[in-house]
Amino acid sequence: MDLDQLFWQASLEDIKEGFTEENDYYTCLLCSKKIEKGIIYPHDNVFYEAEKYMRLHITAEHQSVFHYLNGLNKKMTGLTDHQSHILRLFYEGKSDVEIKEELEVGSATTIRHHRFALKEKERQAKIFLAMMELYKEKDQKADAYVPIHKTATMVDERYDITLSEEQELLEKYFPNGVGQLLVRFPKREKHKIVVLRAITKLLDDTKQYSEKELNEIIQPIYEDYVQIRRYLIEYGFMDRQEDGSSYWVKK
Repeated sequence: MDLDQLFWQASLEDIKEGFTEENDYYTCLLCSKKIEKGIIYPHDNVFYEAEKYMRLHITAEHQSVFHYLNGLNKKMTGLTDHQSHILRLFYEGKSDVEIKEELEVGSATTIRHHRFALKEKERQAKIFLAMMELYKEKDQKADAYVPIHKTATMVDERYDITLSEEQELLEKYFPNGVGQLLVRFPKREKHKIVVLRAITKLLDDTKQYSEKELNEIIQPIYEDYVQIRRYLIEYGFMDRQEDGSSYWVKK
């Protein structure tokens, strides 16, 4: 199961923790790092068992689960940039007066209104989650959807793709199998997402690639490797250094 599937299928409690527990290891839901159980891990002259080391990893690499989630695309969080900023200040323990001064707004009453509005969104979210759970229990025949990658830059109807649709499109564009020759790069947005997602899965998400290394992977699949490389960045599947010296899969 890839990271996006693991994240979207995780329970609310696991997402809050930032990791899932399996038989032999813990997996970070934020970056897919695995910590094997039964091993003692050293850090700064202190030794940690696996679960505590995973928590240390989340703090060291992601600051906190909250900060990671708060930094996701606003289509993922449902928050405006302003709401996201204020929620972060609330999380960091700032008082209404301190936030008023930092944001340079008229009064602390304005901040209290934002606090109330966020509480209202929380209540709405609980009702919506309950309705969706009831719906899923009722509609057992519904086809599952391909999970949206968390680093997607443009979240809209182009991601309305079921697993069966994805399989049909992969067979259409990669008749000899994913990783073999791409017959053509699609024009339809939904089809582009499927193709780019498949190519991303061929990459090692723990590695940083030079431009030459990335080109050597893409070119046997499609001759216009520059176009593919550009779309991988544009759609949020990959990121790169500004000077193009290295590329990596976004998590």
